[in-house]
Amino acid sequence: MKDILQTIVAYKQEEVRQRKAIMPLSALQEQAKRQEKRKACSMRHALALSPTGIIAEFKRKSPSKGWLHPDAKVDEVLPAYAKNGASACSLLTDAPFFGGSPDDLRKARRLVDLPLLRKDFLIDEYQLYEAKLLGADAVLLIAAILTPPVCRSLAEKAHELGLETLLEIHREEELVHLSPAIDMLGVNNRNLGTFHTDIANAKGIIRTVQSYLDKVRLTPLLIAESGIHEASSVRALRNIGYQGFLIGEAFMRTKSPGVTLGRFIQELV
Repeated sequence: MKDILQTIVAYKQEEVRQRKAIMPLSALQEQAKRQEKRKACSMRHALALSPTGIIAEFKRKSPSKGWLHPDAKVDEVLPAYAKNGASACSLLTDAPFFGGSPDDLRKARRLVDLPLLRKDFLIDEYQLYEAKLLGADAVLLIAAILTPPVCRSLAEKAHELGLETLLEIHREEELVHLSPAIDMLGVNNRNLGTFHTDIANAKGIIRTVQSYLDKVRLTPLLIAESGIHEASSVRALRNIGYQGFLIGEAFMRTKSPGVTLGRFIQELV
């Protein structure tokens, strides 16, 4: 099976190149300087205080499973997520593989006061400036597509721009991507080569993660990502140290994602 992640990264490299040709980095930087200041919503803080820690994700499509909810509208789903108890929201801004758009994030920012995560395949600081201008509060950095030095550089730049950082790992070897500029550490239950999910990954790696964090004296908030479909799974993961739970497919496959989230939280609490 061809590695899906390699295909996506190759596309992202070309996408960033094309965007820079249309709007140079210097122009984005000027826009960021002129952007109206707003009070940032800390995703880490929101999750730390939340009794559920649910990061409700908005995505229309999956590379491995196809369309989940092709007609989903941000102006319907995001307010419903907020109303039904989401602690934060994640939005896919990738178009060809996830059916998303940067405009989804821009719209979401006008609709809700929740912390918003730009979830995409970030490989260049150009995308950080985009995230800032779109209204994101946090960005995803994927260890599998970044070297540790590049990851550190992007995380530090994100902090300069007032963005929090969520580092996503899948294997314990990727813990070397951690740095003081990482606010949250996500363990992805989805294999990014095949996109197969197995919640056992987050459970199996937790002791190694906690031991490593103790050794390097870092305290990112721990998040379990992908493959979570039941409230019992959230309870089990919280009991071993996770405080955030990124859930998308379980909600987005249904007719009313916000209502499904509400029912999920009722079972959880």
